[in-house]
Amino acid sequence: MGAFEYKAMDARGREVKGVLEGDTPRQIRQQLREKGWMPLSVEEVQQREAREKRGFSLRRGVSATDLALITRQLSTLVRSGMPVDESLMAVSQQTDKARLKSMVVAVRSKVLEGHSLAAALGGFPQVFNNLYQSTVSAGEQSGHLNAVLDRLADYTEARQQLGQKMAIALLYPVLLTLVSIAVVVMLLAYVVPKVVEVFDNIGRELPWLTRTLISISDFIRDYGIPLFGVVVLAAALAVYLLRIPALKFSFHRSLLGVPLVGRLVRGINTARFARTFAILSSAGVPVLEGLRISAQVMSNLPMQDAVESAAKRVREGGNLHTSLAASGYFPPMTLHLIASGEASGKLEEMLERAADNQERELDTLRSALLGIFEPLLILFMGGVVLIIVLAILLPIFDMNQMVK
Repeated sequence: MGAFEYKAMDARGREVKGVLEGDTPRQIRQQLREKGWMPLSVEEVQQREAREKRGFSLRRGVSATDLALITRQLSTLVRSGMPVDESLMAVSQQTDKARLKSMVVAVRSKVLEGHSLAAALGGFPQVFNNLYQSTVSAGEQSGHLNAVLDRLADYTEARQQLGQKMAIALLYPVLLTLVSIAVVVMLLAYVVPKVVEVFDNIGRELPWLTRTLISISDFIRDYGIPLFGVVVLAAALAVYLLRIPALKFSFHRSLLGVPLVGRLVRGINTARFARTFAILSSAGVPVLEGLRISAQVMSNLPMQDAVESAAKRVREGGNLHTSLAASGYFPPMTLHLIASGEASGKLEEMLERAADNQERELDTLRSALLGIFEPLLILFMGGVVLIIVLAILLPIFDMNQMVK
């Protein structure tokens, strides 16, 4: 049995869409005809997701907010004693997002066939990643699925809230930067040429600042659009080159050496690693498997490689904190907390503390950087506007001296 998305024409000639469960597309078409509808298209949800993963699609994906919501709903329903398949059906009925509804129904169909919930989620790896699947699998095997889902719901909600905080924090400086660039370009391309036309026939050499401003203005008017095209092409080329593993690895490693940027990158990835590993440890996932999955949620390739190398050393009998320390990428406080957790047998608790500590440091650093960046940008823009105004006023001062 599987879940199939359909489009059909009802008795009034209106197009309707939805999801039905069945064994074959032919069976779905028969169900639609029994309702008096004319089938237009029928496609299995899992096949459609696999095809869109291989190619390009304009369909909207599943957001972190939606994933956090359905995880919390599923956790609540399972905790209340409702069977997993019924819980999944209730979750699918609660959501108004067509793609999410289709995937939840498809997962339910797999569960009804006898697959475990983790195996059913594995059909949609682009939504339910390795962390999600492994945690659910550990919860099913230990008989504590409800508790594991609670932790998973907390984790997805925390990730979603962190993403929102980052987006809100960056919104104002990004808008301010874009508006500032737009204002300067408008001044140079349209306002300055109109003003300096007044000075064309004064018969005297213009001040060097005015001449420089006119040259910049002429360059922007003549080559602004081609220059913008070159910038766009360069950005597209950079994105393409960063798809090459070796170049991407080198770029990520260079980021770790940049002041402040490297600290941010290390902090973000360390917090993500510690939080993920803590959840997997609490769910009963073996240490080596937990390290493998935790490495995959890290965005920086050298740090990801460092965790994988640490897993090899742990497999050979080494300590986790010394294995991680060998790379030099992880903050000392995190390593000390992990060492304390290994020694006391409370690794999960120490990992949680390490994640909390890193997230607090990131919040402080982010606030400090934004607090410095915004006034600096305003001062810079004020300086640019001042230079433009001076370049326009200097010839006027010269004309006044000539009149005297």
